[in-house]
Amino acid sequence: MCRCMHILCLLAAVATVGYPQGAPASQASGKPEVDFEMMTWPEIKQAIRDGKTTALVMNGGTEQRGPHNVNGGHTLMGKAVVMAVAEKLGNAIAAPVLPFSPFDTSPDLPGSIGILPATYVAVNEQVAEQLIKDGFKNVVIMVDHGGAFQDLAELAKRLDAKYSPQGVRVVFAGDVYRKASADIGKWLAENGYPEDGHAGMSDTSLMLYLGGDNGWVRKELVATALGDPPNRPGQQGDVKRVNNGVTGDARRATVAIGKRYFDMKVDYAIAQIHQLLGTK
Repeated sequence: MCRCMHILCLLAAVATVGYPQGAPASQASGKPEVDFEMMTWPEIKQAIRDGKTTALVMNGGTEQRGPHNVNGGHTLMGKAVVMAVAEKLGNAIAAPVLPFSPFDTSPDLPGSIGILPATYVAVNEQVAEQLIKDGFKNVVIMVDHGGAFQDLAELAKRLDAKYSPQGVRVVFAGDVYRKASADIGKWLAENGYPEDGHAGMSDTSLMLYLGGDNGWVRKELVATALGDPPNRPGQQGDVKRVNNGVTGDARRATVAIGKRYFDMKVDYAIAQIHQLLGTK
């Protein structure tokens, strides 16, 4: 059991996905000055000496996203966002995006690869401590999904208490997902769009914006991307279900909405990181 756990942790820590990107200049460009996995060890060491002492750990995921969005959406979007955040912060390097999350798959809707919450937290803990050993003075844990959200917040607090006496900070910046998701949902409602949800309007728009013509979205299927209604308190069990992996209605997804959402996620992440670390 311990050996299997170790292997899972190792795989999650080092597994990467190809990241084809579209037009936005701030997305994952492979620039060696901010992309950990595209740098050599002397470049990492020199970057830290030059003041890039903050490591950003983004959690992506491999999860079905309806018939129209590719399964690696969380990882692809997370990579683009964390690269943009690293570039704009100026003192940060983006660690490899972790491609698994606490999510259980289903034979009815295959396409997800989930891991147990305890494994998920353990992977984040080991990655953070490895980055501290590398010489980073700040480790920022981030997410592109809501799984085990509070668990990561508690992990960051525990690691921060352990390492802060050594002048090292570990923080959890969750606004990039939770606050941004809530606020784009409000904006959509205020502007006459249908309710948002999994593989819905905001996610599909963001993937259209970032993926361009690189196949992140099956564009010919967006016009039919209507799914189950979002769950509401007190909702009856006889609500008609489509069961296609979509929650909400993504049929009016656009690149412009995707850009709005992307900018929101990046801005929220930067603001929270500055607040948590007490920087400008």
